[in-house]
Amino acid sequence: MVKITKRGKKAWVTFTLEEGGLGSAEIKGSWNGWEPESMRRKKSGGFYIVKVLPAGESFEFGYVLEDGRWLNDETLPSTDSPFGSKNSVLKT
Repeated sequence: MVKITKRGKKAWVTFTLEEGGLGSAEIKGSWNGWEPESMRRKKSGGFYIVKVLPAGESFEFGYVLEDGRWLNDETLPSTDSPFGSKNSVLKT
């Protein structure tokens, strides 16, 4: 799930991954050249991260689980990746 709060030319984006039973999760996106970023554990389980991104732009991203699985966010549109999977498409 993704929540966007716009303030002027910036968007605060909270990415939430409700995937139980995992020890860790990362997010990778086009906003930083697909470098992995660790997500923080929520007290209720699952993971989250907050990013400040330019408002009015589009980005592709996905979640990487500790077992190597790639997940897209089912609440957003997706597009084919060059690796045979799907990337989520975020419009800020």
